Amino acid sequence: MAKILNVTNLRKSYKNGSRELVVLDEISFDIEAGETFAIVGPSGSGKTTLLGLCAGLDQPDSGNIELCGTDINTLNEDERALLRNKNVGFIFQDFQLLPTLTAEENVAVPLELQGAKNATGIARTLLEKVGLSERLHHYPSQLSGGEQQRVALARAFSNRPAILFADEPTGELDEATGQKIIQLLFELNKEAGTTLVIITHDMELAEKTQRILRLKGGKISSVQKVAAL
Repeated sequence: MAKILNVTNLRKSYKNGSRELVVLDEISFDIEAGETFAIVGPSGSGKTTLLGLCAGLDQPDSGNIELCGTDINTLNEDERALLRNKNVGFIFQDFQLLPTLTAEENVAVPLELQGAKNATGIARTLLEKVGLSERLHHYPSQLSGGEQQRVALARAFSNRPAILFADEPTGELDEATGQKIIQLLFELNKEAGTTLVIITHDMELAEKTQRILRLKGGKISSVQKVAAL
């Protein structure tokens, strides 16, 4: 199958006074189109930094990232933003909904900005799929954490992204609500045929994916296939 993400010899460091803090060192892996993939590791192991680099939100010190067939190191900031808008979806643990927009508007407005026709209709259909047909006109402050993450799920799948990055998608939710969100995430993903990359410290969640990459101290300690899907 075609590789949708190809990471080669990635390195990222930050200056801390006179010291250099190496966050990621010699990271290489690839992900096939349509694959479900987890990146796990303890806090401070570089998981979120790696996600930001793979999505073109930040730039590495060295190494290459090819996303959807494009070497993103060669793109400027505007070109990377265009690539993301066309191909990438995001889900974050803190939802990142716009507080002044309703649930429906939070899903529809990004589509409208991309010039999509019938953005409102698409938003309603997706919100119905995640069980929020009665909450279309509620603002984030009127929704529970689980409901806000459902809106974020609908928004993430709204442009049918080729690849979806989920950063600790259940981190702010209780266990029962988190389980429902994960079930919805995998159901929507299967229906859309999207490549799914989950950043998590939750091994139970990671083991629902096809492969698990483990980070430790900024390096890859293992990449394993998950036997039971």
